[in-house]
Amino acid sequence: MAKELIVNETDKECRVALVENSEILDLLIHRSHGKEDQNYPVVGNIYLGRVLRVLPGMQSAFVDIGTDRAAFLYVDDAYIPTLKEQREMAEKLKEIQTEKEAKPGQVIHDEMSTLSETVDMKFRPDVKIQDVLKEGQEILVQVAKEPISTKGPRVTRHITLAGRHIVYMPYIEHVGVSRRIENDEERDRLKEALESIRPEGKGVIARTVAEGQSYKTLKKDYDMLVKIWKDVQKKIEKAKASNLIYHDLNFLQRALRDITDEDVDKIIVDNKSTMKQVEKFANKYLPQMKGKIDYYNEETPIFEHYSIDLEIERALSNKVFLKSGGSINVDQTEALVSIDVNTGKFVGKKTLEETILKTNLEAVKEIAYQLRLRNCGGLIICDFIDMEKAEHREQVYTALIEALKKDRAKTNVLPISELGLVEMTRKRTRDTLIRTMCEFCPYCEGTGRVKSVLTVCFEVIREVMKAVRRSPKSKIQVFAHPEVCARLAGEEFGIIETVEEIHNKTLSIRADNNYHVEQYEIF
Repeated sequence: MAKELIVNETDKECRVALVENSEILDLLIHRSHGKEDQNYPVVGNIYLGRVLRVLPGMQSAFVDIGTDRAAFLYVDDAYIPTLKEQREMAEKLKEIQTEKEAKPGQVIHDEMSTLSETVDMKFRPDVKIQDVLKEGQEILVQVAKEPISTKGPRVTRHITLAGRHIVYMPYIEHVGVSRRIENDEERDRLKEALESIRPEGKGVIARTVAEGQSYKTLKKDYDMLVKIWKDVQKKIEKAKASNLIYHDLNFLQRALRDITDEDVDKIIVDNKSTMKQVEKFANKYLPQMKGKIDYYNEETPIFEHYSIDLEIERALSNKVFLKSGGSINVDQTEALVSIDVNTGKFVGKKTLEETILKTNLEAVKEIAYQLRLRNCGGLIICDFIDMEKAEHREQVYTALIEALKKDRAKTNVLPISELGLVEMTRKRTRDTLIRTMCEFCPYCEGTGRVKSVLTVCFEVIREVMKAVRRSPKSKIQVFAHPEVCARLAGEEFGIIETVEEIHNKTLSIRADNNYHVEQYEIF
């Protein structure tokens, strides 16, 4: 199974797609805004911030980090526990995790985040935000989530520095291994190596690509991250509040670091300048890619050649058709993502129950694929076609869990309910594909609908009736959209004539192309 990293670079835009057998495993898009890029709070950036407001009612605070919007800091991310508290909480977390794994129907697919592939370590001693932070206080924070929609970046005081193979945590004592490394012997080997590398009180996590790597390689990665951290500490001494202290790797370097694993057979680039950057980075951090970086120089654009552009277009549509003839409808709102499965043209060959099962199983693969491609996050509700048999529901649920294993984002999936619904969450660290590539329709203002011409006509008639009763003038003018005027002067003209006769008024209807279909004025 060929796995390739496709890099498309044009003026002020870079697109990176990880493709396996024509299926997109990951898609990253970056658009440059010149000088603004230096101020954009990228995940991994470290700032010396100043606390603007402490909100006891929300147990959070707003922090000025020198960007357009203040950063949001939650109490769990604001409090750095003592070493003793960390060790007590580590024991509790082990117990909680064991209980969760023992519960039937509770599935936690803990894929690591893009930044650090770190585990969710939430320290919950009885701490209040007002006891941790004060307004005007200067604190060191790191961006955990980039700005999404109208929300500013989310930051944390639990600093992590990500290398190629490991993650270094200067404030948290912890040794961990990515859960995507499933071999128990390899996990034990890595833990033992990391324990001998790290000093007491520090934390290290082996990333997925650390599998099979030597002690020497891990130690080299660790030493590099410690050096970066020491440089950060030196800068803090001279820095002023609300300023950037450490800028993470640029977009392309982060993409190469985070999604180029050992299974990638080739990196294909369509820009010579970009190719040199890739080769330089690979020589230092991706030695296994030596001789596997190719330059694409065909007439057909690279994303079109690999059918990536076609897949992006599918991902921007609300309806996605399945090969059988069925379909899924994906609706993204601020609160949640709803996915509806339909049989469509698919009528099956055997029983209705078999037809429904086959459609749902096909939809499962497409749903997992679209969630990755669109980068949907937060609460997700999947409405599968109702299945009467419990074994069919279990089959679809198991297939969904299996399909989600390809996803690098952390997901939490609950079993299918009696109504055929699946509730799940997917970790959100960056904006969705639709928000990145689209904007609200200026005509409907993002609602997806406008009043019908007939509805507007009746509104106009009611307003005209009010106007003729109040106004002593003998002539009334109506300005509206051409389609509304055409309807008023055509099918609804009888009502206009009646108004004129009863009230002894003259009504003049005038079309104006500049008017919105819902807009009208009466003079």
